[in-house]
Amino acid sequence: MKIGAHVLRNALFAAPMAGVTDRPFRQLARRFGAGLAVSEMVASRPELRGSRKSRLRLDHEGEAAPISVQIAGADPALMADAARYNVDRGAQIIDINMGCPAKKVCNVYAGSALLGDEMLVARILESVVAAVDVPVTLKIRTGPNPERRNALRIGHVAQTAGVQLLAIHGRTRACGFAGRAEYDTIAEVKSRLAIPVIANGDIRTPEEAEQVLRRTDADGLMIGRAAHGRPWIFREIEHYLVHGTRLAPPTVEEIGGVLLEHLTGIYDLYGDEQGARVARKHIGWTVANLPRGEEFRREANRIETAPAQLAAVRGYFERLGAAANDVHASGEKAAA
Repeated sequence: MKIGAHVLRNALFAAPMAGVTDRPFRQLARRFGAGLAVSEMVASRPELRGSRKSRLRLDHEGEAAPISVQIAGADPALMADAARYNVDRGAQIIDINMGCPAKKVCNVYAGSALLGDEMLVARILESVVAAVDVPVTLKIRTGPNPERRNALRIGHVAQTAGVQLLAIHGRTRACGFAGRAEYDTIAEVKSRLAIPVIANGDIRTPEEAEQVLRRTDADGLMIGRAAHGRPWIFREIEHYLVHGTRLAPPTVEEIGGVLLEHLTGIYDLYGDEQGARVARKHIGWTVANLPRGEEFRREANRIETAPAQLAAVRGYFERLGAAANDVHASGEKAAA
């Protein structure tokens, strides 16, 4: 997979998710096999650039190239300026958000709300592409609502404007995250455009990844919520698509080690106090399907400090490891 001059390891993308795909998450996703991990969206309004939230979202220290930064907004001139601003600070790919269905984004006529105004979409894309010398990509949904799935028209607008890759989530703005993603629209867009098309939505297992690729003929896949607490999903999908077999799931020891690494990265980025709050959701996602995971999630949510949080996570996984060893030892005795 190529985006401009950038050659990616594969065509698996970690979706940009506000409040999730910060630097520690992106680094883990890339290490576990994502060809590209797109940043959380940053607002195009210049008065917000100096905020702590924006500064943290634009922290790419130690990340592998290429750096892809997603920008959001509804004013063509401000979006072009935001693209230049981010390229000047290290962005090597600019991604444009026209897929977010969140009310606070759509209420300012950004994100997926833009899909209802194809002329404005064209002006934004043309302005951003003309403003920077790096590749511009676009994330959309299939349309404003099920009665108006205009992804194909938006795709033609994007291709004409010079956008180099299009990612499509298989729901409309009105659908939010309800129901099931549909892939027929993605397949139609893929069949009619020359630029790469990436399929997104409800891809949770290696088998589903293969099925979506077969159904859409897409050039790649974008994984979002399925990577919550599971950064290794990228290596599982990559292995399955190449070899047709499932990798063994990560051991309890590996899961614990990955979570501790993730938490350390979170504290480093946000500081101990805010980091402990940010970490709670990642702990909950990681332990959700482990023994007594819900009980431990509730316990971890009451912890206020980073050192205590780390100690609790370490203790939880040590107990799981000891229990697994006891079961293994009992099985050996029974076999003897």
